[in-house]
Amino acid sequence: MVSSPVSWNHAVNPSCTALVLAAFVAPVFAQTLPRADQVPGGVALVDLGPASAPRPTARFQGEPIMIVKHTDRWTAVVGLPLSLKPGDHDLDVQSSGQKVAATFAVAAKQYPAQHIRIKERRMVDPGPEDLKRIARDQEVIRRAFASWRDDPAPPLSFVLPTQGRLSSEFGLRRYFNGQARQPHSGLDIAAPTGTAVLAPAAGVVVAIGDYFFNGKTIFIDHGQGLVSMYNHLSRIAVIDGAQVRRGELIGNVGATGRVTGAHLHWTVSLNNARVDPSLFLAKGELARTTAPTGARASGNY
Repeated sequence: MVSSPVSWNHAVNPSCTALVLAAFVAPVFAQTLPRADQVPGGVALVDLGPASAPRPTARFQGEPIMIVKHTDRWTAVVGLPLSLKPGDHDLDVQSSGQKVAATFAVAAKQYPAQHIRIKERRMVDPGPEDLKRIARDQEVIRRAFASWRDDPAPPLSFVLPTQGRLSSEFGLRRYFNGQARQPHSGLDIAAPTGTAVLAPAAGVVVAIGDYFFNGKTIFIDHGQGLVSMYNHLSRIAVIDGAQVRRGELIGNVGATGRVTGAHLHWTVSLNNARVDPSLFLAKGELARTTAPTGARASGNY
């Protein structure tokens, strides 16, 4: 990963941006794989045979699957939805026109619960006009997560997109004012408004917007169904369609959308399944944040 500490800057000006980018200058490394964690919300690595054969194709639950060459073998990198049932699961693999059997096991995992009290009732029970906007937002978000760019060697080793306190972990079962909501689909990093947000890996910006729940948001397509999302920004510093490098400034931490404090919500989606972003970080990278205490409300969401 990065060989020297990153100098983070809360103020945004050209000289600060140059410092941020310079901090991420690093040599090119051979492609690595994310850490396997075969649980709902995790990643499965499935061996598909020697890379001397043409690259196979695969689908899981109807979604195309990333396949990369690793140590002279084809490996399927499969995102496991949080809703996935434990047990054995099959990939639909095609190799040289033939169907190939590929099965992997998924273990059960119980994520902690998190209870959050929200003062603004509209953010818990949106009105009719809000619901119309939310429906429009969800269609844009759905298309962004379904993006597919057939890069044969997508980047699978990420750096943290911002510096701060890890305020909410991935997978928490969430309750807003006592009402059950969707599990937490990313990592929350609390930081002052204006803190730099950097691309954790190279990719293409496939959508930007300002959404009811997510606030100002950026989506980056890293290739083969690997898409990352950055929510609640105070500023977006890239345009739709831009190619970004690892470590490039893409925006700034804020408190837009449904929040109770300034923070970055960072989601990683693989084959349209939201997975734990920490699986794509090098060991020790997450330690650069301060871990949360239990699953208590973090002051943002």
